[in-house]
Amino acid sequence: MIDQLMKRIENLANPTVVGLDPTYEMMPQTIRDEMLERYGKTTEAVGRMFLRFNQELIDHVLDLVPAVKLQIAMYEKYGIEGLKSYIQTIAYAKEKGLLVIGDIKRGDIASTAAAYAAHLGGVEIEGLQFDLWNEDAVTLNPYMGFDGIEPFLLPCNQYDKGIFILVKTSNPSGKEIQDLIADGRPVYEHTAKLVSKWGELAMGTNGYSRVAAVVGATYQEQGLELRKKMPHTFFLIPGYGAQGASGEDIKGYFDRDGRGCVVNSSRGIIAAYQKDSKFGAHRFAEAAREAVLVMKRDLEGIS
Repeated sequence: MIDQLMKRIENLANPTVVGLDPTYEMMPQTIRDEMLERYGKTTEAVGRMFLRFNQELIDHVLDLVPAVKLQIAMYEKYGIEGLKSYIQTIAYAKEKGLLVIGDIKRGDIASTAAAYAAHLGGVEIEGLQFDLWNEDAVTLNPYMGFDGIEPFLLPCNQYDKGIFILVKTSNPSGKEIQDLIADGRPVYEHTAKLVSKWGELAMGTNGYSRVAAVVGATYQEQGLELRKKMPHTFFLIPGYGAQGASGEDIKGYFDRDGRGCVVNSSRGIIAAYQKDSKFGAHRFAEAAREAVLVMKRDLEGIS
C-alpha cells in the first residue's frame, strides 16, 4: 500500500490526504433537509447525509489527491447506520480509484488485535474470504506493544496493506505521555525505535516499510528529529490546517528525494465552505476542491 501511495503522490504531485470526518453540524442544509424528510429524525438520515456529503466531496477532489482518510468514530457515533455510511464511503472512494486509510486507532492484546486485524485481512467463513472493510491501511495505538501490532503484519505482507502507528501525535496533551523521559529519552523516541524495528518485518519495494508512523505537524523539532531516526518509515502527518500547522512547519519531514510523507487535512477541507463566504452551502464540494488546491500550493517545494 505504501508503494502504491508513493506512486500516486508522485503522479499527482500532491501529498495531501483528505480526512472525511463529517459531523452533523457540517451538513449543508439542503442535504440535511432532504434526508430528514426521507428518513425522519433518525440515525439512518444522518448516515445518508454523511454518505451523500462524502460522495460529492470525493467527486470534486479525486483528480487532485491520492487518498482519503476516514475517522471511524465520526461514523460509530451513529451506530449501525453510521458504520454503513463508513463502509459505503470507502467502497465509493475505492471505486473512484482512491486509496483509503481507516483511522481506527485500535490497540489491544494479541487475541483481540487479531480480530481487529480483520480490518485489513478480512474474515474467512467456511472457506470463503470476505474483505468487509476494504481499507488499504489503518491507524494503530502501540501502547500494548508488539502483541497489538503483530496480527496486522500478516495482512500487510499478504495483501499489501499498511499500518500507521502513533508515534508523536499532533494534539497538545499527547506530550503528557509521549514526552515522558524513560531511560534518558522521551517515550516517543522509544516508540519510534520499535516502529522502525517492526517495519523491518514488512518492507516495501521503494525503500519504505508497510509499517508507517503518525507524526504530527505541530511539533516541528521532534518531527525533524524523527525523520533522521526513521529513514525507512513513511509518515502520516496530522495537524495541518485546522490544528494550526502549515507547509512551513513540516519542512524536513520529507526525505531528500521529496518522498516519505502524506499530509492530512480534515476540517480545513471538508468544512471549508463554512469559512469562505464566496461559497454557499450548496457549493460545499467546490469549496473543498479550492481548499485542496490551496493546500497543494502550500506544500509545493517544501520537500
